[in-house]
Amino acid sequence: MFWSSILLALRAIRRNLMRSFLTILGIVIGVGAVITMVTLGNGATRAVSDQIASLGSNLVMVRPGKRLGPGRDEAGSPNFKAGDAEVIAAQIGSLDAVAPVANKSVTVVYAAHNWSTAVTGSTDAYFAVGNWRLADGRVFTEAEQRAGKAVCVIGATVRKELFGDQPPVGGELRIKNFACEVIGLLQSKGQSAMGMDQDDTIVMPLRTLQRRLTGSQDVNTLMVSVQDGGNTDQVMADLRSLMRERRKIAANEDDNFSILDTRQIADAITGTTKVMTMLLGAVAAVSLLVGGIGIMNIMLVSVTERTREIGIRLAIGALEREVLLQFLVEAVALSSLGGIVGIALATLASVGLAGIMQVPYLFDPAINLVSFLFSAAIGVLFGYFPARRAARLDPIEALRHE
Repeated sequence: MFWSSILLALRAIRRNLMRSFLTILGIVIGVGAVITMVTLGNGATRAVSDQIASLGSNLVMVRPGKRLGPGRDEAGSPNFKAGDAEVIAAQIGSLDAVAPVANKSVTVVYAAHNWSTAVTGSTDAYFAVGNWRLADGRVFTEAEQRAGKAVCVIGATVRKELFGDQPPVGGELRIKNFACEVIGLLQSKGQSAMGMDQDDTIVMPLRTLQRRLTGSQDVNTLMVSVQDGGNTDQVMADLRSLMRERRKIAANEDDNFSILDTRQIADAITGTTKVMTMLLGAVAAVSLLVGGIGIMNIMLVSVTERTREIGIRLAIGALEREVLLQFLVEAVALSSLGGIVGIALATLASVGLAGIMQVPYLFDPAINLVSFLFSAAIGVLFGYFPARRAARLDPIEALRHE
């Protein structure tokens, strides 16, 4: 009985191919939209996580002021000194490295090219803390850091704007009134989670920047890398206690510095992208309901058109449940076919859009399976009423129908 119902349903679908195609179009669009939105949302979440991870391994940043980010109240808060990084490295355990960082925006000149960029002054620990890898050359030696020698390592964007296709290592940049030898080229990291170009940078020894560019011993950031498996919360508590002591902050006074774990940024941003993904998926799922209403409408029309056929089946002995099953199978077949086509189109759309948006394509078996099952359930839900109506037709009245 079940297989005969399937064959009858498929024959009915084949008799009206155009109408069947238009009927499942709503399901195709709904399934495709849900899967595409969720897949792209998952890819965006992964991209953001990877970008934040590129900032550094288990990174904790200490900055002057009570808040970090836009509106940071840094005014009136004293900066740090290079000695603070040395004390942190000596007195706090479970750390991989500590890097004092100072910055200055300058215009850099090479041959006939010039480029405005940010110069970072730090120690060689900066490369380990920030997860930087070298594409060419080397980092600073201990002697170059102590002497404040005019050497630098440049990012991929600076290399492209100033050197083009020429090898930069060994070249000399003009930074204000001094020449700086390029000793290394950083591997590209791309944009950060905040949309900033991480490759638009020049790194030189901290003392070089302080003596030749800022004229100050101040350090505006302390970057701390916690060891894998280390207790980041404990490290942050130890950092707060140590910095309050070094900055002579009384027990009844607020901190005049901020400590931020990059995991907090990652959790906040990925949490937001996940919520947006769920909202987009929910909005797209509405079109599935619209598709289900379309199936119910067409099935009601089909019942009306085939009233005489139903009456003949009932008159020659077909049971109500057999007629019910026939039309229910037809509705489920339509919605399931729409689900399969929707999954195929969503896969193609997701791969293409992921490349355009520059986010990874992450195949999610769960959302594909759920979308297919939901499309089939839509067929059962919206196909039951027309099927029941067909099964309850009076055979005599149905045979009289023209």
